[in-house]
Amino acid sequence: MNEKDPLTRIESLITRLEAMAENRQRLLEENRKLRERQEQWQQERAFLISRNEQAKSRVEAMIARLKVLEENT
Repeated sequence: MNEKDPLTRIESLITRLEAMAENRQRLLEENRKLRERQEQWQQERAFLISRNEQAKSRVEAMIARLKVLEENT
């Protein structure tokens, strides 16, 4: 059978379609995992921003107290 034989061409197309379908499934799974990781990182980032703001507030409060103590001495 040569390359122009319709049956050979159909078989070749089927093989290519199967490979494309497998690749699509792999990409869908990879995309799902990446979206999960992105969500986790966003949650972690929000948590760290919150912690940073808390620490900043505590430092600012300490500085204010130190200024008051300095003024009273």
